[in-house]
Amino acid sequence: MENHNNVTEFILLGLIMKKEMKTMCFIIFTACYIAIFLGNFIIFITITYSHLMQQPMYYFLWHLSFMDPCFTSTIVPRLIHDLIVLRKTISFNCCMTQLFTFHLLGGVEVFILVSMAFDRYVAICKPLHYMTIVNRQRCNMLILLAWVVAFWHSVAQLFTILRLPFCGPNQIDHYMCDSKVLLKLACTDTHVASILVIANTGMVALVTFLVLVASYIIILYHLRNHSSEGRRKALSTCASHVMVVVLFFVPCISTYIPPPNSLNNDREFSVFYTVIAPMLNPLIYTFRNAEMKNAMKKVWCKKLAFLLK
Repeated sequence: MENHNNVTEFILLGLIMKKEMKTMCFIIFTACYIAIFLGNFIIFITITYSHLMQQPMYYFLWHLSFMDPCFTSTIVPRLIHDLIVLRKTISFNCCMTQLFTFHLLGGVEVFILVSMAFDRYVAICKPLHYMTIVNRQRCNMLILLAWVVAFWHSVAQLFTILRLPFCGPNQIDHYMCDSKVLLKLACTDTHVASILVIANTGMVALVTFLVLVASYIIILYHLRNHSSEGRRKALSTCASHVMVVVLFFVPCISTYIPPPNSLNNDREFSVFYTVIAPMLNPLIYTFRNAEMKNAMKKVWCKKLAFLLK
């Protein structure tokens, strides 16, 4: 991959600049990364070997539990590594690869969350037609659509940056390569490129978030006709999804809607959707879901009994 510039590598300034904080942050982020893998692995295996796999909601959750570790693996290992090395350099090609994979896998996560909201909408607002509308074929179509849309989104991000010349400086004021921070380093006018980035990521995130909010407003409206027990069960499953959506989308919107040259806390906000949300997803979907907890007991008790034989 070549570019018309004389920059062959970038220097990542990282998240924390104080030396005394690096060891503590190394331990914290390493623990978070392990927790992301362990929590999502438990959910993935539980759904795979239980009856929940046949239900659309858990089928989408199964995909989400696979995507979370993949998504964070594009960022967190590099973040952990840079906390213990003196020179935090990343080659131009690796930087562009990280940019592409981050937006690809992040985009897939976003559209899986949208698919889960669609599932909850149909389940509550059109219960008699639920299995007909949200069948396995349609679920697979939604997952495929998520990958296709996310791919073109990430291609657009990549080519927006590749068209820019980089002459120096090469210090990225972040812990990862992202379009907004790279725009600040381009040695040309980036007004048009900034608009494209905001439109492609910021506005897409905002519109998607508003669609999700609207879907849950409609769901709440329909719940008024349900029994108290029905409302409680429906709200319990929806509340988990709402918490995940807020944790992911609000920081994402706060990062990508402001223009690149604005003063904001991009690094701090990005920690929420690259580390915190993927780590909390298993806890939110497990502790607030009795069906999931029962399935976990059955599956893991069987696994443990098999190992003890």
